Amino acid sequence: MHASINHHMEETIHTPVLLKEVLEIFNPQPGERYIDATVNGGGHAKEILDRIGESGLLFGIDRDCALISRLKNKFAVQENLVAICDSYRELDHLGITYGFGEVNGILFDLGFSSYHVDQSGRGFSFLRDEFLDMRFDQEKTDLTAGKIINSWSLAELTRIGKEYGEERFAGTIAEAIVRQRAHRPIETTFELVRVIKNAIPLGAQHGRLHPATRMFQALRIAVNDELGELRIGLEKGIDLLKSGGRMIVISFHSLEDRIVKETFRLKEKKGIVQLINKKVLTASNEEIQKNPRARSAKLRALMRV
Repeated sequence: MHASINHHMEETIHTPVLLKEVLEIFNPQPGERYIDATVNGGGHAKEILDRIGESGLLFGIDRDCALISRLKNKFAVQENLVAICDSYRELDHLGITYGFGEVNGILFDLGFSSYHVDQSGRGFSFLRDEFLDMRFDQEKTDLTAGKIINSWSLAELTRIGKEYGEERFAGTIAEAIVRQRAHRPIETTFELVRVIKNAIPLGAQHGRLHPATRMFQALRIAVNDELGELRIGLEKGIDLLKSGGRMIVISFHSLEDRIVKETFRLKEKKGIVQLINKKVLTASNEEIQKNPRARSAKLRALMRV
């Protein structure tokens, strides 16, 4: 069963999520400037590039240099794309280095790509037996999922499981990890899955989610400081918008969406931005059928005053 799900994901995952909504909100025009802060495979970027034409400019940013080099190959002929390997938490510095100026729109699509699951070999998926790495950015940090699993304290492991994975058995799983690593280090995804499965009561293992889903999410967020990145990136991104410029954020779990919602509300209170959609936008049933990954996507958008 898992193999077929995974295969299905590979086929659909490059499809950009909520594309129609993104293009409606941005309404890109020739000569405009945009930032795709999570350019990934370039799905949204391609459609924006087509609309801003040769006189426009799109800055495509990704933390993963492997994805950026793939992107450069894919869009080799595009003069209006500047592909940048860095983190969007550096938006202010990148703006100076690459001359962003004030931009018409910024997109954050917070989903992680099929490349990471299927091809990176970095242990993002519990369906493949790989070393526990989980870094998007292997050049800038030494902290891997393996280091966290084998050296962080029981309290810390419990905290990230609860906070970042919303895992109700976080304490039990953390205890099992600490017990196991006392004998020998936990080095691969399958070793970790075994420990998690043995720790969770059998009755709780029959839900829609694979039993390791939440803990793997927690580790990925911790390794890459995803929530810290997001808070900083949103602040810096809003500063780069020209008056009337728009920011769109597509999130895939409640932790991210909460940060987006809080940041947007705060900026609205201060009179810096207007919310474009009071209610979160989600994918149509038609889109979900074509691209199951769109099911959990939530879109929020604002306009700079």
